[in-house]
Amino acid sequence: MLSGAESTITLIPMNAKKGKKHAATIRDVAAESGFSPATVSIVLNNAPLSRYIQATTKERIVKAARKLGYQPNQLARSLRSRRNNTIGVVVFDLTDPFCTPIMRGIENTLYQSSYVSLLADAHNELSRFEKYLEMLLERRVEGMIVIANWTLVDIALLADLEKRNIPTVVIGRELQNETINSIMVDNEAGGRIALQHLHSLQHRKIAFVRGPKSVVDSPLRWQGITDYAQSVGLPVDPKLVIELPDRKEPNSSFEGGYRAVEELIKRKRPFTAVLAFDDMTALGVMRGLAERGISVPDQCSVIGFDDVAPAAFSNPALTTVRQPMEGMGSTAVEIVVESLSSDLRPGEISVVHRKISPELVVRASTRAASLTKTAFPPSAD
Repeated sequence: MLSGAESTITLIPMNAKKGKKHAATIRDVAAESGFSPATVSIVLNNAPLSRYIQATTKERIVKAARKLGYQPNQLARSLRSRRNNTIGVVVFDLTDPFCTPIMRGIENTLYQSSYVSLLADAHNELSRFEKYLEMLLERRVEGMIVIANWTLVDIALLADLEKRNIPTVVIGRELQNETINSIMVDNEAGGRIALQHLHSLQHRKIAFVRGPKSVVDSPLRWQGITDYAQSVGLPVDPKLVIELPDRKEPNSSFEGGYRAVEELIKRKRPFTAVLAFDDMTALGVMRGLAERGISVPDQCSVIGFDDVAPAAFSNPALTTVRQPMEGMGSTAVEIVVESLSSDLRPGEISVVHRKISPELVVRASTRAASLTKTAFPPSAD
């Protein structure tokens, strides 16, 4: 029942039956009531934020809990009460434009829960990453979210967190065969979408700037590109494929795109479009083309991947394949909070591997090949 401004919730099962049956969980109550596990947890555990939840919402949640015969796991509640409602968040580099919208999603979702974040920036250093994990554990964080890059993640170390019953989510790495929760964009689909867009605009002489070999996203995006090319009979000219060198600094992909244009011009193979590994690479490509008097999109179309903030404000605005980065951060929090709110025992909670669909964002940097003035540079043949 609910009473007063600081509502106290008492659950009295309405449908208790004799015999052994599946015990209702927070997730069950969430499904029955139509609210998120995080909201259900706040209400049923009388968390401080419950005072901000509407009475009608509380009534629906309590009604659903009573209908299902939900009873709080007192052992789990006791263990949680010894902690501090803190989620550790480790990012590979806060200056990377990929991280900012993810952090926004994390913070906005945590704000609606009874948890706060403790943030650590690893500066692209594995040793710093490991040290921060140790420090966060010393501060008794209840869960962990890692925004990963290609060198940062120590899978064995994160798996050890799960063994300690600390729910952990990795954003940006595909961990299908691991026991760690993961969220990432469907990179193969993204590669297909990018090439399909250029192909639909009748571009046939397309240059590609691939990601570095050490970047886990790179082969997946390239696989999507080559699969689509094969499906439509589009030849990929090896002389129009540039691979970025390994990098660690956030601006190196911009420079890599700029240098890729230099190399493409030297090879004297005509092209009407460039498909870049990510947005920063694409912006570097656009700068390189502009400095050589090649107009985008009049003489060459350019498409990127990610939809980081600078993409919308470049001149021309960059067509790209959007990763729903803010949504990825939000989903990571939901996975951690749901796990912390669950009445299931450690080992009974299913590992979540979430692959998010990308989305094409058409802006001003691409146009139909028929409107392109000429392929550039002139053919050497």
